[in-house]
Amino acid sequence: MNTMVSRGLWALAAVLSVGVALVSYRYLAPGALIPPDIGKNLFARPWLLLHAGFAATALLLGPAQFLPKLRARRPGLHRAMGRIYVAACLIGGAAGLVLAAGTNAGPIAVAGFGVLAVLWIYATAQAWRLAMQRRFTEHRRWMIRSFALTFAAVTLRLYLPFGPMLGYEFLEAYRVISWLAWVPNLIVAELYLARGRVRAAEPAPAAA
Repeated sequence: MNTMVSRGLWALAAVLSVGVALVSYRYLAPGALIPPDIGKNLFARPWLLLHAGFAATALLLGPAQFLPKLRARRPGLHRAMGRIYVAACLIGGAAGLVLAAGTNAGPIAVAGFGVLAVLWIYATAQAWRLAMQRRFTEHRRWMIRSFALTFAAVTLRLYLPFGPMLGYEFLEAYRVISWLAWVPNLIVAELYLARGRVRAAEPAPAAA
């Protein structure tokens, strides 16, 4: 039953990730409309395009990196996708940090999105470093943390409709969501890791 639940949660996360990624790519289209509140960001251009494009790529690739059969049977593909994922997270995180500084939602949102960007870059860099050192069990633990932060792009969009429903103005809700989008994700990831779900005995691929 636990295996079935895990597979179901993975499938749900994958579907949501792909859906949000494909929608986010719309920002890259010529003449794409940017929502007014987001467009007021001081650094929306070109940083929003960089952030949206690379974060969407990380969302697309992230779920596949957790498939054991892919790691075992196609290690070369796993490595290639992993490199693209890492690059997408690092560039998307750097752009996100700039956008956090330019938000018009106030210092609470600046801090929320800024801390998210820093932790996203750090967790991904740690995962990459450990993979290069062939410390695969630790690598997978940091990849889980990295994707929990990547998944903030999904949870943010899930929370956004609740602000108006509860009678809050967009910017009021946005300040709360700047933290709510990623803190629970990271807590869930840490609880998962604390239960020892990442198996040290799982065979490692030929390279990270």
